[in-house]
Amino acid sequence: MKVTMLATTCDMKDCPTIYETDRGTILVQGETPPDHGLDIPAHETLVEVPLDLIMRAFGDQLGA
Repeated sequence: MKVTMLATTCDMKDCPTIYETDRGTILVQGETPPDHGLDIPAHETLVEVPLDLIMRAFGDQLGA
């Protein structure tokens, strides 16, 4: 899989980051919130990222 960084919140490797893959998917790096209260299947997870990171990565494309 080829991964390209779209946006990050810092220059380190341990910050929320959004990546695009050559599979037509998005990878999201962020904190796993322990208190979400949702029933998530064992093979899935939730990742919390700042909204401004989403805007930085996708900007005007969000409304399209």
